[in-house]
Amino acid sequence: MNEQQWLKELLKLNEEDVKLSEKQIKILEAAIEMFAEKGYAATSTSEIAKKAGVAEGTIFRHYKTKKDLLLAIVTPTLFQSVAPFLAKEFVKEVFDSQYQSYEEFIRVLLKNRYEFVKKYLPAIRVFWQEIAFHEEIKEQLQRVFTVHVYQKFKKIVEYFQTKGEIAAIPVDSVIRMTITTIAGFLVTRFIVLPDYEWDDEAEMERTVQFLMNGLAKKTPNSQ
Repeated sequence: MNEQQWLKELLKLNEEDVKLSEKQIKILEAAIEMFAEKGYAATSTSEIAKKAGVAEGTIFRHYKTKKDLLLAIVTPTLFQSVAPFLAKEFVKEVFDSQYQSYEEFIRVLLKNRYEFVKKYLPAIRVFWQEIAFHEEIKEQLQRVFTVHVYQKFKKIVEYFQTKGEIAAIPVDSVIRMTITTIAGFLVTRFIVLPDYEWDDEAEMERTVQFLMNGLAKKTPNSQ
């Protein structure tokens, strides 16, 4: 899948027509590539315009500021329209299934997010790099997670705690540790050390086992 194809697919994931001109697509493509490579702060609109093959004034006809261009990639594209849709699909694919164990659940969760990040890596890379610096992006992410994911995640954790599979620690702590462990693997795999010779299947399985060893309910003889 080339860059324009995945970007158009990303823009249309909410099953609505996204009315963008070819010039806007080229601007977004160039901005995603340069923000991912150099970072938002180090990238100028003149560099984006040159890469997109448009005049710098064309950018400002569509986006009033460079910040608006960033948010056009991350917020409306990835979070206002795409993320709620993706979150609903994510919930349907991962949280609406029946699992025999918490281990089975986190294995499916990890594989699902791995495939998603791999497919939309350029835009995800921009998001990961900039979330710490832009309150608007953090607020959008928190809203999406709270509305679409949190309650179903909580029910799964509570269910397996009731079955005695997970230690009786606060549910929010279980959710936090699960998310940060999975996110840590994905960030390291795709952002920090993308050129490392990864055995993805083996590393994902190690991640699952690491989580389960930490969350498993301990019997008196195992302590």
